[in-house]
Amino acid sequence: MKLAYSPKPIVALIGRPNVGKSTLFNRFVGRHQAIIEDLPGTTRDRLYGDAEWNGVPFLLVDTGGIEVISERTTARGPLEDPLATASAGFVREIREQAELAIEEADLLVLLVDAAAGLSSADEEVGNLLRATDKPVILAANKADNAERRLNAVEFYALGLGEPLPISAYHGTGTGDLLDAIVEALPSTEDVEPEEAEEELLRIAIVGRPNVGKSSILNALLGQDRAIVSDIAGTTRDAIDTYLSWEGEQVVLVDTAGIRRRGRIERGIEKYSVMRALKAIGRAEVILLVVDAVEGITAQDAHIGGYILEENRSLVIIVNKWDALEKDTHTMSLYSRELRDELKFLEYVPVLYVSALTRQRINQIIPTALRVRDERHRRLSTSDLNRLLQESLAANPPKTVRGRRARFYYATQAEMDPPTFIFFVNDPKAVHFSYMRFLENRIRERYAFEGTPIRLVLRGKPEGDGLT
Repeated sequence: MKLAYSPKPIVALIGRPNVGKSTLFNRFVGRHQAIIEDLPGTTRDRLYGDAEWNGVPFLLVDTGGIEVISERTTARGPLEDPLATASAGFVREIREQAELAIEEADLLVLLVDAAAGLSSADEEVGNLLRATDKPVILAANKADNAERRLNAVEFYALGLGEPLPISAYHGTGTGDLLDAIVEALPSTEDVEPEEAEEELLRIAIVGRPNVGKSSILNALLGQDRAIVSDIAGTTRDAIDTYLSWEGEQVVLVDTAGIRRRGRIERGIEKYSVMRALKAIGRAEVILLVVDAVEGITAQDAHIGGYILEENRSLVIIVNKWDALEKDTHTMSLYSRELRDELKFLEYVPVLYVSALTRQRINQIIPTALRVRDERHRRLSTSDLNRLLQESLAANPPKTVRGRRARFYYATQAEMDPPTFIFFVNDPKAVHFSYMRFLENRIRERYAFEGTPIRLVLRGKPEGDGLT
């Protein structure tokens, strides 16, 4: 049985401050996304990044360090050391975030410092992890020489198995750590058939906090299934609700609001973002809710970009439409502004609704179903190649770096999302703008409303091409 959409497994990096979690995070995700500073507590907002090893993708989470501050230290009043004062001010929030990461993650990597040796803070974190049912991998970082690698054995005392000596900075031992991570990750093959829900359309409702996601869910259901509040961040957990719509059952997933990292307040709301990202990963169609009064923001575009990166189909829901003063041109002007701000989502349908008055609420599910059908559309090879011939005749590819592309034929390799393979003499001779031209030609004739399509170039020996 083919499984329904599954989120990428989550791997959380856990440990006390300054053990090298951010350095390891940057090495695994392949870019300098986390701020590296030799100061405890630098990472207060956790970071997310896509990682992959031996063809196995996973979502990596960098957390703030769990720090131990004794009551005697904090009871003395203001601390003279400004770093200690800052650490005391953030320790509770950082610990809470890390504990929520532990709760949401599928696999935990406890990072310890082989240079500093075993500490009471390591023991406390170890006690916290042993109390969970999650698999834990123990990695002794900063094992940059033979002596430190040998000394790493003292971390056996944590009771979390064999410590893997690594150096996140130099990269030594990190391949062995990745091997251990991939081996310990849960496999989608282990999902029971009844959990796959392959026949059900899963629709995730996402967006910034306080745009009305829960209100839209309640309007769709006709009952107060989710808590509705004008306080941003009310919804912290992803909530699955089954809905029968004109004889077809769908699953609605209400998620917590996603905020730009710098705007997320410390506390539980931070880790609600992880739950929203997981919901996007396991849904087929996403409803991106935006606030009609506030207009399209940079964060709306950021969320839309994440949905596109995950190759999910999308419907944009402009909520609170009733709150705007309108004339005959309001919708067209708003649509023009929205399309200008979200140019990369020009194929996505937009609905202007009001959860409060239920205006156009009854169009949401039919639109999502229509987008789902487009996601599963298959073009015949003959129709696709006829379109390719017409496109090449109307706009032949230009020479790139002295090479001219010759297209041989095209075929649709997959649905869900639709994926098209174009066979050419030299993929490097095809400019990215020409691929955009071909995508536009496909959409002009076959729309693929609301769903991304993938165009892949594949090399083929010289021969009779279409150009």
